Amino acid sequence: MSSQSIIEWNKLNSEQREDALSRPAMKNSELLRDTVTKILSQVREKKDAAVLDYTREFDGASLTSLRADCSLIDSAESEISPKVKSAIDTAYHNIKTFHEAQRPQDIRIETAPGVICEQKHAALEKVGLYIPGGSAPLPSTVLMLGVSAQVAGCELPILCTPPSPQGKIAAEIRYAAKLCGIRHIYLCGGAQAVTAMAFGTETIPKVDKIFGPGNSFVTEAKQQVSQALGGAAIDMPAGPSEVLVIADAQANPAFVAADLLSQAEHGADSQAVLVCNSEALIEKVQQQVLLQLAQLSRRDIAGQAVNHSRYILTDSIEQSVEVSNAYAPEHLIVQTENARSLLASLKHAGSIFVGAYSPESAGDYASGTNHVLPTYGYARNYSSLGLLDFMRRYTVQELSKAGLENIGDAIMDLADAEGLDAHRNAVKVRLSGLSTDPLQDDASSSASAVVSNEMEAKS
Repeated sequence: MSSQSIIEWNKLNSEQREDALSRPAMKNSELLRDTVTKILSQVREKKDAAVLDYTREFDGASLTSLRADCSLIDSAESEISPKVKSAIDTAYHNIKTFHEAQRPQDIRIETAPGVICEQKHAALEKVGLYIPGGSAPLPSTVLMLGVSAQVAGCELPILCTPPSPQGKIAAEIRYAAKLCGIRHIYLCGGAQAVTAMAFGTETIPKVDKIFGPGNSFVTEAKQQVSQALGGAAIDMPAGPSEVLVIADAQANPAFVAADLLSQAEHGADSQAVLVCNSEALIEKVQQQVLLQLAQLSRRDIAGQAVNHSRYILTDSIEQSVEVSNAYAPEHLIVQTENARSLLASLKHAGSIFVGAYSPESAGDYASGTNHVLPTYGYARNYSSLGLLDFMRRYTVQELSKAGLENIGDAIMDLADAEGLDAHRNAVKVRLSGLSTDPLQDDASSSASAVVSNEMEAKS
């Protein structure tokens, strides 16, 4: 396999620059949309029966029940090696520590004399956690989603993941779920699982919000249920995984190559980008990529991703930062001298890894930050997953009589400006009746009018 050619940024026009930073095309065909729409319709109509049918069709598992017995959650610890258990425990501790530090503070302030405004926070009650299937179990994703729900205090976190053809779920997933206090695990995946969580079935509870990555069918299903009446909210749009590395001449080419490949092995549509102001360093990285790729167990998958990797040569570190901001990567790794000094100018990234000893793998597993991140350029307007995504905020206001007097005229004048008489009147009846009961006054006036009319009729 030959190395990708080096792209010289300063020799590109605006259209060529845009093309250089383009992502691999996401599968979003009409066939995909129609297939997912059909699955949604079937699951909403037939509920458990449809989910069981699709699980048999797509996962090869013939099940009679969707929910995993709680005894399987409790026994998971005895089914994994002490080494793996210790690794999961370490990751759980660090993730929980970081997310507990994100607890929001409620606010209570008197904006004007007698006018109290508050902002409060509450956990979402029911959340659906989607854990992808595939060639390997993903306990790390269970931790990222499950710890967040646990720390937020969500009453009912449920987990859906595709079973093996034998109808099993990996012990690592079950053990991570146990640590996070998850007792509801359902053996289903794909668009059918997303639909089941969004609308509910006889077995699977309807949730308020769905979290987690997945393939193109899962992504399409999440988008459709988030737009459907009576559906569920979702965490963020998702696309293929990606990494961008900013490096200079002093960077270790083996480290840089390892970071590019760690992302490439996620899937054939993953993207790895190196932006560097040293052509010599880029060439050394390309050599290292080929050497390290040959040693990977997933080299066939990673090799496909490497084929559409990007090696971009810039004139300066400042220009490298500009390229990174234009790309808005999911993962951004900075391997330069004085790497931390660049943080203030790095505007768009899902998660940033600073310095030579901060591999993207740390964030994926055990540093404590969340690895559910915006991809496909959504880092410009979406945040990395965090505790607040599992909570909602709401406001409270309380006005005393004096408080309403203080801002009443402003309210009525604004209501007048907008032509909303009822809004104005809601204040007026209070201000005019602060010393008396306006309802009693109205009743007395009505009674007087009736008596007067009767007297006139008799005369």
